[in-house]
Amino acid sequence: MANFDQAFVETMKAEGGYVNDPKDPGGETYKGIARKINSKWNGWIIIDGLKNSSNFPKNLDSHAELQALIKSFYEVNYWDKVRGDDIVDQNIAESIFDFAVNAGTTSSIKMAQMSVAAKADGVMGDESLQKINAENAKTFLAVFALHKIARYVSICDSRTDSKKFFFGWVKRTLEAL
Repeated sequence: MANFDQAFVETMKAEGGYVNDPKDPGGETYKGIARKINSKWNGWIIIDGLKNSSNFPKNLDSHAELQALIKSFYEVNYWDKVRGDDIVDQNIAESIFDFAVNAGTTSSIKMAQMSVAAKADGVMGDESLQKINAENAKTFLAVFALHKIARYVSICDSRTDSKKFFFGWVKRTLEAL
């Protein structure tokens, strides 16, 4: 079965550090956790407290309690919802988890379901898991990547400010193949 710790390390490579980009709909973000979407996350209290330090935002990465909150946040809100522990192939689990972090769990699960011709309801049930676990990993990852890129094109068509993120999203998708 897939390993959360390994998937977390890979996803964090793409999520980066502290950003406050006005063109990003999530607004202020740290390691992929957007304040506008996750305003009640306890990590924001720590971040706000560290903002007055002369070495902000570099000081965030060395704050052990903050880093533990980040890891727990991703495990509970993304890994567990995509049922990463029940996915046999590590690369498939990482890809579904990473896209869940990037696009939301429902979108990621629906696209994973579409990739194996399962009912695309956005809930990772036993039938979806069986089909995903039975699929050839390379085939799944290629089809899943096409679904992800199509979603990114759709986002950019409807929200032109997001075009600046497009190539980064595609690069992230292709690196998972």
